[in-house]
Amino acid sequence: MSTETLEFQAEARQLLQLMVHSIYSNKDVFLRELISNASDALDKRRLAGLTDERLRVEDPHIAVETDQRARTLTVRDNGIGMTRDEVVGLIGTIARSGTAETLRRLRESKEPAELIGQFGVGFYSTFMVADKVTLVTRKAGEETGTRWESAGEGTYTLETVEDAPEGTAVTVHLRPEDGEDGLHDYAEPSTVRRIVKQYSDFIAFPIRAAGPDGTGEQTLNSMKALWARPRNEVDEEEYREFYRHIAHDWTDPLETIRLRAEGTFEYEALLFIPARRPHDLFQRDGRHGVQLYVKRVFIMEDSRELLPDHLRFVKGVVDAADLSLNISREILQQDRHIQLIRRRLAKKVMATVKEMMAADPEKYRTFWREFGPAVKEGLLDPAEDRKAILDVASFSSTAGEEPTSLADYVARMKDGQDKIYYMTGESRAQVENSPHLEAFRAQGYEVLLLTDPVDEIWVESIPDHDGKEFSSVARGAVDLPADEVPEERTGSYAALLGWLGETLGDVKDVRLTTRLTNSPACLVSDADGLTPTLEKMYRAMGQDVPPARRILELNPDHPLVGALRTAHEERADDPALAETAELLYGTALLAEGGDLTDPARFAKLLADRLARTV
Repeated sequence: MSTETLEFQAEARQLLQLMVHSIYSNKDVFLRELISNASDALDKRRLAGLTDERLRVEDPHIAVETDQRARTLTVRDNGIGMTRDEVVGLIGTIARSGTAETLRRLRESKEPAELIGQFGVGFYSTFMVADKVTLVTRKAGEETGTRWESAGEGTYTLETVEDAPEGTAVTVHLRPEDGEDGLHDYAEPSTVRRIVKQYSDFIAFPIRAAGPDGTGEQTLNSMKALWARPRNEVDEEEYREFYRHIAHDWTDPLETIRLRAEGTFEYEALLFIPARRPHDLFQRDGRHGVQLYVKRVFIMEDSRELLPDHLRFVKGVVDAADLSLNISREILQQDRHIQLIRRRLAKKVMATVKEMMAADPEKYRTFWREFGPAVKEGLLDPAEDRKAILDVASFSSTAGEEPTSLADYVARMKDGQDKIYYMTGESRAQVENSPHLEAFRAQGYEVLLLTDPVDEIWVESIPDHDGKEFSSVARGAVDLPADEVPEERTGSYAALLGWLGETLGDVKDVRLTTRLTNSPACLVSDADGLTPTLEKMYRAMGQDVPPARRILELNPDHPLVGALRTAHEERADDPALAETAELLYGTALLAEGGDLTDPARFAKLLADRLARTV
C-alpha cells in the first residue's frame, strides 16, 4: 500500500515541539492517558453495541505489551476504533477551540505535564518519552484499517492496512534515556504494573499484561466501581485519580461529593467540583455533563440532563438501578426518574457549596471566582431553586474589596432600610466611579456592584430575597431618606428644565435630583426601562430593541447647573447655551460608561470651550 505524508496542523506542531523539547517532572502521565483513551473507545463501542448487534464485542479489554529488547510499549484495545478521516481529525489536528490558550499555558507553566490532561491532548504526551509513535486502528464494522506514524518532527504518515484488527493499538518506541533508572523504564513490566495500579485501577475494563515470569496473562486493575465501594475503603488519592480520569484534568478537585439514594428508585453518584473552570465552560459545544451508568453498564459520556446547566462544570458519575438500557437522549429528558436525580444532585451540590462557604472561606472564594458567573445563570430559570443559589452567591460591594454574601449585606443594612441596592455595569472600576452612587456613599448605604453579563438579566426576574426588594440605584427616582428638593427651588428651575428637554431630543425628561453630591448630572432609566448594558446585550443577540430614551437628572447644588440656570434666564437664545447642554449630556453619558452618538462633535465642542477658558 502507498504511504502518504502529511503535515500537522500549525498548533499541533507547536504542541509537539513543546512535548519533545520540554522537561517534565511526571512522564508516567503518558501511559495513563493512553489507557484512558482506550477505555473511552471501549465505552463507545459498548454503547454502539446496544443498538447494533454487529458492533458488540465478547471480551472488551485493554492489553499493555512491553518489549525490552526493542524498547517498545504498546497499548491495545478492541474498542470502537477510528476511520482514516477520524485519525487525521483527532490526531493530525487539535480539533477544538482554545488551542492558543493551551499553548500559552504550556509555555508559561512550571509544570507543563500538569496541563496535559486538562486540555485533552493526552495522545501528544507520548512524545515525552518516544522517538516515534505508531498507531494502527480499524473502525468497528469497517473492512480496512489505518496505520499512522510520526517521530514528532512536524509530519506524519498514513497508510491503509488490510489486516488490522478492530480497535486501536498505539506503539511507543521509547527513547534510550528513559530506561536509565528502573522506576521510569517503561519497557519494564513492573513499571507498567506500578503505573496502572496507581492511576488506572478504577478503569471499568480489564487491563491485561504478561505475568511477572513473562508467561500467561494477568489483570492489573481491580475494575471495581469506585462509587460502589464503602467510603472507608476509598482513600482521597483514589478519588483524585478517578477525577483526573473522567475530567481529563491533572489538578485535584476542589470538593468530592458522594450520594446514595435508596428506596423505590435507587442510584449512586460520585461528583466532583473542579478547582478551576474548563476553557469551554461558556461555549455551546463544550464538553459538559456527568457520566451515566445503569447497573454498572456505561450508557452515556456527557449526560447534560443529570444536572442543570448552571452546574455544568460538575464532573462525575451517576449509576442508576433501573433505567432502560436503550435509553435515548430524548427519552432521558422526559424520564421522571432522571428529573428526580437532577433535582437531588443539584440540591446536594448547592448544599455542599453552602457548607464550604461556612467551613472554608478560602476554598469557597476559589469556587465562586471560577464558577460564580455560571452558577448565577440558574437564577434565570424559574424552575430552579433560586433561593439556594442566592444563599451561596457573593457579589462585589462598596463595603470593601472582598465579595459579600446577601446574608452579610442584609446584616449590615441601615435601620429603616428595606431594599438591597445594586448597580450593574461592565467592570467594578466603571460602576464604582458612577455618579449614581454619590448620594448612597454620602449617606452610608452599601451598594452591590454587579459586573457579570448574567447580572443584567437575573435582577430583572427576581424581585426580592428574603423579603428585601432588589433596587437599582440607576433606575427610577431616588428614594433615600434625604431632604427632597423644595418645591420653590424646583419652580425656579422649571424654565431651564423645560428648555433642556426641548434642546436635548434624546432625553425622555429632565428633572432635579438629590441622587448627586459631586457631579452636575446623570442619566437614569425608568423604573421599568432597559438599562444601556441590557439594551446592548439584546442587540448583540440579534433582537431589534428600540433605543431607550432616558431621564437627565440635574444636581441643583452644582455650580455648573446653577450657572446654566442663570445664563438661561439672561440669554436664552444664545447658541453657546445649546452647546453647553450637549456637553452636559455627553459628560453624564460618559460618566456611566456609555457611548457618544457623535464623539467627534463632542470632542470639538469641548476643545472650543476649553480654548476660550485658557
